[in-house]
Amino acid sequence: MIELSQGARSEIGRLKSKQLPSNIFVRLAVKPGGCSGWFYDMSFDEAVKLDDRLVDCHGIQILIDAASLNYINGLIVDYSEDLMGGGFRFHNKSAIATCGCGNSFSTSQYIVVSG
Repeated sequence: MIELSQGARSEIGRLKSKQLPSNIFVRLAVKPGGCSGWFYDMSFDEAVKLDDRLVDCHGIQILIDAASLNYINGLIVDYSEDLMGGGFRFHNKSAIATCGCGNSFSTSQYIVVSG
């Protein structure tokens, strides 16, 4: 469903080690905005919501809401550092266009955002 590169796993582990409580989840979602219409949002969350799916990826617990699930399927998350600094990079095989930053994308599918 989701693939995390070694770099992404290391950076998530580093960031997670600074969080309290230590049993916190990574939340991955797709939200409207960005240069291409949709962007990826990664955060830490303590609570599992009713429509969340919990995915274990190399021991990292990732929460994905139902609306984002179809657009994250097959997503590859990487982390790299360059002259501009470090950041997560998202590679989505179902995106038909992406922004130069790699965080924003468009798709032929429609996402229903509740809330």
